[in-house]
Amino acid sequence: MVKIVRLEPISQQTEIETNGTLLSILLNKDLDVLKECGGRGMCATCHVYVKEGMEALSPMNRREQRTLEVITTCKPNSRLACQSRVLANGVIVELPPGMYVNSLQDIEALIGRRADQNLLHPVTGQVLVEEGKLITRSMLKQLETTPSFRIGDYFSQSKDA
Repeated sequence: MVKIVRLEPISQQTEIETNGTLLSILLNKDLDVLKECGGRGMCATCHVYVKEGMEALSPMNRREQRTLEVITTCKPNSRLACQSRVLANGVIVELPPGMYVNSLQDIEALIGRRADQNLLHPVTGQVLVEEGKLITRSMLKQLETTPSFRIGDYFSQSKDA
């Protein structure tokens, strides 16, 4: 049976089959979702806010709870789109502002430009470069020495729960 989900702030309404994930909606709408962990609920790249209809989604599992605990932009209405299955109508999802950075090379390509939007860490959701700030080589060097930016290390140490 088809359910209706609304996406904010882009004001789009879409249909999804019962038990389909919010991630599939985001991908079908051609939104830039990195899916860094492959939809296993272990990164922040599909983090969304549920404005309404939290009870219309599948319950949060332990892995999702653990991942949300490390996301700096986490709120009580936070969910991971890959882990949230739509069970009923009435879900309104707010997409967080900012662009998740897949690698340091993504930032390196932007050196000398101002960030059009916040650049976010793909695991923690932490703001790496604020909107409007100039992206510099020294900023990139600082990020290279930040242990928490070693995304590959994070996934190699993580276990599926």
